[in-house]
Amino acid sequence: MNPLLIEQAAAIIPNKQVLINAVSKRVRQLMAGSRPLIEDSFRKGLADIALSEIAAGKIQVIDREILGEELFA
Repeated sequence: MNPLLIEQAAAIIPNKQVLINAVSKRVRQLMAGSRPLIEDSFRKGLADIALSEIAAGKIQVIDREILGEELFA
């Protein structure tokens, strides 16, 4: 993973746990066939694509507690 992309994504999602979870979920989506939301995804690993998408504001994290949904352990 590119340290610069991690730094840029951390500016958008400062909580490291949430950032890791967001990247992990997006990597699984990309592996399952989702198309990248950014144009410069050529020759990047899936984690770098996910970090770039977060840094570009293409991915948002929604707090389920705010929505009133139950959280599962």
